[in-house]
Amino acid sequence: MEFITNFMSAALVALFLQNAIYERALGINILLYASRRKWDVIGFTLSLCYITITSSAAIWALDFGLAAAFGEYENYAMFVPVLYIATVGIIYVVSLLIVWKYFHKLFKKIKKFVHLTVFNCAVLGGLFINSLAGRDFFSYIGYGLGTALGFFLAGFLLYVSYERLNSELVPRAFRGMPIMIIYVGILSMALHAFAGYVVS
Repeated sequence: MEFITNFMSAALVALFLQNAIYERALGINILLYASRRKWDVIGFTLSLCYITITSSAAIWALDFGLAAAFGEYENYAMFVPVLYIATVGIIYVVSLLIVWKYFHKLFKKIKKFVHLTVFNCAVLGGLFINSLAGRDFFSYIGYGLGTALGFFLAGFLLYVSYERLNSELVPRAFRGMPIMIIYVGILSMALHAFAGYVVS
């Protein structure tokens, strides 16, 4: 029963309290691109969900397997970023080759999402935060899922506001990227208030 609690708490923390977009500004450039069309938001989210969950499982194995083997080696932490990047790269290449070889039609549909999703700082940043906060396998998977769902939440909020933010009522100097960044900033402050942060 504890594994369900760890999974759910990690997913909810990643979704609301440590949202990759609103709390950390990870992957905001890709999100602004994806939020223009509904199916792009869904495609990016599904792709991000796959890569964060599979990478979280692999990172759990690295964190607990290699940390046990090289725990006494004081410079082990220096190699963690390289190991994480290599892990994400291996998952990316293997997955892409499998989809390209056996699912040709699917490959054509997901081609534009996969590259931008994998090489997105939300993936790597989420893995680093996951390794700091993760307690067991299920919390790692929960945090990976929560990161993807947080990306979807942010993308959906930007998608529903896209037409209004780019309407004729918005001054020409603010249309496009400037108003979107201001909107994301306001939503970030609202999420900070929701999380209970106070200015000290």
